[in-house]
Amino acid sequence: MSDHDVRMIMLSTEDLDASIAFYESLGMTVKFRDGTHFAALDGGSVTLALATAVDHPIPGQVVVGIKTADVDAVEAAGGAILRPPSDDAHERRAVVYDVSGNGLVFYSPLKG
Repeated sequence: MSDHDVRMIMLSTEDLDASIAFYESLGMTVKFRDGTHFAALDGGSVTLALATAVDHPIPGQVVVGIKTADVDAVEAAGGAILRPPSDDAHERRAVVYDVSGNGLVFYSPLKG
C-alpha cells in the first residue's frame, strides 16, 4: 500500500458561485464551502476543489492534492519547492512543481 493518496484536484476560478452552479448542474454536490473563495465538491473518490486566488496554491493552474504520511520527504524528491513544508491550522503541507512542471500539494492532517 502506498503512503500517498491522491485525494483532490483543485481548479482555479474567478467566480466561485458560477463555478459551483456549473458543477451542480452536472449532479455534483458541495461538501464544504469557505465564503466566496473556496468550495469542495463531491467528485466520488476524489474531491473536486474550486478556489479563487485567495486560496489556490498556484492560481491559474490545475493542482493535484496528495495526502501523505511524510510531507517533509517531498523536499528530497526533486522538482521545485514553491512553499516548503509548514503547518497551518489543520494540516502540514508543501506546494511543489514536479519535474515536468505540474503543480502538487502534499499534505498530512496535524495530529492532536
